[in-house]
Amino acid sequence: MPELPEVETMRRGILSIVGARIERIERLPCPRRPITLSHPIATMRRRLESQSIVAVDRVGKKVVIRTENSQRLIFEPRMTGLVLTSSPPSQEHCRLRVSLRQGQKKSELLYWDRRGLGLIYCLSEGEYATQLAKWNLGPDACEISGDEFRQRLARTDRPIKVALLDQALLAGIGNLYASEILHRAKISPARPASELSPREFGRIYRALQVVLEEAIRYEGSTLADGTYRNALNQSGSYQNAHAVYDREGETCSTCRRAVIRRIVQAQRSTFFCPACQGG
Repeated sequence: MPELPEVETMRRGILSIVGARIERIERLPCPRRPITLSHPIATMRRRLESQSIVAVDRVGKKVVIRTENSQRLIFEPRMTGLVLTSSPPSQEHCRLRVSLRQGQKKSELLYWDRRGLGLIYCLSEGEYATQLAKWNLGPDACEISGDEFRQRLARTDRPIKVALLDQALLAGIGNLYASEILHRAKISPARPASELSPREFGRIYRALQVVLEEAIRYEGSTLADGTYRNALNQSGSYQNAHAVYDREGETCSTCRRAVIRRIVQAQRSTFFCPACQGG
């Protein structure tokens, strides 16, 4: 589930590790489905242990930790992964521990994943460049300009909701926030992207900026399953501001007269208000 706001919250939540030295990396015993590592744990130890952390970045829906020797430790949470600095939701789903030291202070970074679908990469500078090309990510949703946003998405005849999910066009947006953005922009999720006017694209772009900014400020959305937590194992609160997502059958809080509908697009649930957005 973690989308751009949740992963950006994770990134900001672990910024205190910048300057710390990696003392030990351990793959923790877990009775559940094993997660996928790009390299054996012995290789990760050789590359990363004794190295200082110089930056914590985000690329799309991935947290990227850079070390002084230009290695990158990358966490891709996918459905249920969390990057934490303290008490995980459960011990049995802890997958990786990074023990840290900063001066006399010891700390740790944990990767927790209930379903084990996440990925962890340890990449040299060259490997990272190759992997970026394979990921084929478009511009970050928080950084793209309005003109480039319109130019990229107007190329496709796919429904605008489906286009927003295409990471090659725009990196970071997932199912939840695509529904919320289109509702705020008052655009039907079924409209072909190529048929939208420049003014309509402008509305979507402004909605995207507002929704992402608000969601990051409220540290993401923790849904009913309670899986997503921030770096301190606390719930996000943006779920309380959702206008349409997972509100099928409820009266729309915007127009206060229509009922939120759910349709399926590209095997994903889409929620929208037929009065506010048409359709």
